[in-house]
Amino acid sequence: MGLTPKYSGAMVLGVRDCMAQCAYCQTETQLHYGGTPICVKCSEEREVKRKPPLTQNEIRRVLVDGIVKATARVSAANEGFSATMSQFPSGLPHPDGVQRIKNASHELSAARKEMMRAHQRLNEFIDTGVVPDDLKQTG
Repeated sequence: MGLTPKYSGAMVLGVRDCMAQCAYCQTETQLHYGGTPICVKCSEEREVKRKPPLTQNEIRRVLVDGIVKATARVSAANEGFSATMSQFPSGLPHPDGVQRIKNASHELSAARKEMMRAHQRLNEFIDTGVVPDDLKQTG
């Protein structure tokens, strides 16, 4: 029942063997943060806002870190989806199983979109030098 994968220095997201309800929006999820069930959407909303970096290397590091985090979410969501699907060996889920499959599929889809966006942000920065708005210096 261990937690996987490491999300960031202070934040650990993991996948558990059974579905739980997100502590914030009550949707089913297998992701956990510090033992508390949390869905991808609520996790994103509660992520601590960072201070914008100053140098090109810091911007690149933040963008690469975004890819690492997004990839970890995809991995966790994929494990959750696989675990959900493995609960139905005949391939025919019981009535509430259909909703569980939809929830796991939604989490996986959202995580994949996030990962694609993280790659796109880094590629745009490398190709054009354009700093994403959320990383630009203010003030």
